[in-house]
Amino acid sequence: MVAHAAPVAGPDDDSAKRRQIIKGARTVFLEQGFDGASMGEIARSAGVSKGTLYVYFADKNSLFCEIMEQESLAQGMSAIEFAPTLDVETSLKAFGAAYIKLLCDPRGTSAIRTVMAIAERMPEVGRHYYERVIANSLGKFTRYLEQQVQAGTLQIEDCHLAASQFTKLCQATLFLPFIFQVTDAPSSERIAEVVDSATQMFLATYRTRPHD
Repeated sequence: MVAHAAPVAGPDDDSAKRRQIIKGARTVFLEQGFDGASMGEIARSAGVSKGTLYVYFADKNSLFCEIMEQESLAQGMSAIEFAPTLDVETSLKAFGAAYIKLLCDPRGTSAIRTVMAIAERMPEVGRHYYERVIANSLGKFTRYLEQQVQAGTLQIEDCHLAASQFTKLCQATLFLPFIFQVTDAPSSERIAEVVDSATQMFLATYRTRPHD
């Protein structure tokens, strides 16, 4: 009798198993935090053996970094794209609202809190998350402001600084109370109020004024 070899897992099977592990690990990390999560608990949540888990990820750090990579990509892709047909005031309000909703999204905030908690021990995770989510959105906004300066709509010497100023104005009374769990996620109405105020302050400083 000829012995038949066991079927070899193809790339689709491998990808499905990896997604299964990441899904289980995400649940454990968000519920228990990085320090509270164990590879054994992650394996149970993912429905795989610890041996299988270690085939795909060498340790808890590498698995966590993979999850943060996916979270950051998902959040980064949700950042607003600036429509050239909109006036600057409308664009500022749209960007500000989208940016705050990104920061105050409950799923995303769980990731932010976890990253903040381990950034001192794993600075590469903090840098990566900042670059892929925060800096990515800020970079898009900076480039938009540069285009408005070239068009003569705004007068700004340092667009990166101005972009940072606007995002901080939009965060006022919203982000810090939420990230520290003092308040619930802000309502769309409250976000609109704060962003409108931030927009008026920003334009009062940077809008091009007609010559007398």
